[in-house]
Amino acid sequence: MVGRFWDWLSGKTPLVDAFFAAPVLFLALPSMLGQGVGMGAAKYGLLTFLLLGPLVLRRTYPRTVFAVVSIVSCVQCVLNIVPVPGNIAILMGLYTVTADFAFRWGLAAALVGELGAVMATWRYVSGAQDAKFTFVMFTAVVAGTWILGLHMRTRRAYLRSVEERAARLERERDVEVQVAMAAERARIARELHDVVAHNVSVIVVQADGASFAIETDVQRARKALEAISQTGRQALTEMRRLLGVLREDGSVEAYAPQPGVTQLDDLVEQVRSSGLPVTFEVDGTPAAMSEGRQLTVFRIVQEALTNTLKHGGMRVVADVRLRYGQDAVEVRVVDDGRGAAAADDGRGHGLVGMRERAAVYGGSVRAAPRPGGGFEVVARIPMREDA
Repeated sequence: MVGRFWDWLSGKTPLVDAFFAAPVLFLALPSMLGQGVGMGAAKYGLLTFLLLGPLVLRRTYPRTVFAVVSIVSCVQCVLNIVPVPGNIAILMGLYTVTADFAFRWGLAAALVGELGAVMATWRYVSGAQDAKFTFVMFTAVVAGTWILGLHMRTRRAYLRSVEERAARLERERDVEVQVAMAAERARIARELHDVVAHNVSVIVVQADGASFAIETDVQRARKALEAISQTGRQALTEMRRLLGVLREDGSVEAYAPQPGVTQLDDLVEQVRSSGLPVTFEVDGTPAAMSEGRQLTVFRIVQEALTNTLKHGGMRVVADVRLRYGQDAVEVRVVDDGRGAAAADDGRGHGLVGMRERAAVYGGSVRAAPRPGGGFEVVARIPMREDA
């Protein structure tokens, strides 16, 4: 409610300016209703209106309002009309011009204000000692108002630069995340290509060998083997074509076997040797999974333990648990490190990579600080396509 009120009020600039001018009007109200100081109440009210009325548009037309108020005050001085509370409008106009416009406009407004101080001292003060004191006081007020306007102008410029920098950093972060996601997809494409291409290549070789090895005249078996060979070749060609679109470049990389769940013991032992105590448990009966899914499980555990090493802090302990369900495997990596208090520069993309990998097989990853301290990564990977 309060936020909506301020949003509505920020669009009503004349109303806000009138609110800030109201105290000066109330200060002059007793003299307007009674007898003006050295003048009639009507003249006093007219002068006050000419000085305070333009302030309603102070932030809408700052330079015009300051010029009008300055001219009215100049005529007032020339006609030897005593100062009134409404003359404070000069200072309000000076502040607005200095805060809203370039330095040269603020300096020009300050010089006009200083000229008014000279004229007011010359017209209304008699005696050298009193004149000197009054002039110094007027000059100090004008200078103080000008400096306040400069300070506000500098502060606004700084806040604008901070907002622009924050917006730019947010855009750059989004771009970095997108680039990281694209790079991760390319890496996943290469790894999946290694796994799938190897299996399909074995099918092709076996089918070709069976096709040439058959010495009988079992035509149906031969045609079936030939169909396997043809289908395998087509699948391999299509897989290479689709995954080639995701590659960062057109280079052909050597195939290499990828790690799976059986290599998790080696990974845990490697992390232990680096100084991080890790416990590793497996619940349930390990089920057959495709090599791509095993690779996803391995990479998620690897990334989670890497984050624990980087952000967990001293004396942190990690626990890795694999739980095989009926149709999915759950990976849970928990540590008792810093958790939400860990420093984050916003440039890491490991969690993005985890989610991208799990999403390939319809899985999900939840990574968040634990309420009691530490960090927790929970991933669920379906073991079959229908799951």
